[in-house]
Parts: sequence; structure tokens; C-alpha cells
Amino acid sequence: MSEIHWMAATGLMTALFWLVYVLNRFAVVGIPATLGNPSADAPPLSSWAQRAVAAHNNAIENFVIFAALALGVVALELSSALTVSMAMLYFFARLAHFVVYVMGIPVARTLAFAAGWVAQVVLALVILGVL
Repeated sequence: MSEIHWMAATGLMTALFWLVYVLNRFAVVGIPATLGNPSADAPPLSSWAQRAVAAHNNAIENFVIFAALALGVVALELSSALTVSMAMLYFFARLAHFVVYVMGIPVARTLAFAAGWVAQVVLALVILGVL
């Protein structure tokens, strides 16, 4: 797979993360209320679902950076085994980050985030001609 394929897979994965916490919303307020407009007085999500929302937001924020870097590598024709590996690492790091964040495992969450960050840095260094 290429950087673009890993970027598309990461984008699709990120686009599906909301399903996890919507299932909790179904359980908390019911399906009709979930499908309606949000209510300010609705009961809060479970703590794991709140973490899922935070993990999803974090994934969206970081996807913007990753996508720009992956597209930059492809546009500048800098693709290599290293850049493809970093794109793959980013995908699995973000998947691990989401899972361990939802589970509430703090050290693993930080390590998964750091792995994704390293992948982004390596892609940037390739674009900048340092690697």
C-alpha cells in the first residue's frame, strides 16, 4: 500500500470512531433522543464514551497534519519504503491510541500518541530533505 492508501484508511477509521460513543448515547438517552437535536439537559455520556469523544477529536486534529504530510510526500515524489512504513505506523498508532484512550490506559495512550507523532516528524523530515 502507498501513503495515499494508508491516509485513506486512516481517514475512514477516523470517520468511524463516532460510532463507539453514539452507541453509548443510545443507551443513555435512547435512540429517538439521540437522533433528535441535542438537549442541554441530557445526561452525560459514560466516562469511557467521553474518552472516546476526546480520542476522536484528537484523531481529527492530528489527521490534518498527517494528511498534509502524506500528500506532500506523494506530490513531491518522495515516496519510499520509509515513508510508506511511517504512513502505516501512523495508522496503527492512531488505532492503538483510540483503543487505549477509550479503555483509560494513560501510559499506553501517550506511547501510542508518540508513535504517531514520530511518524509525522519523519514524513516532515523527508519533505524537508533531512532524511
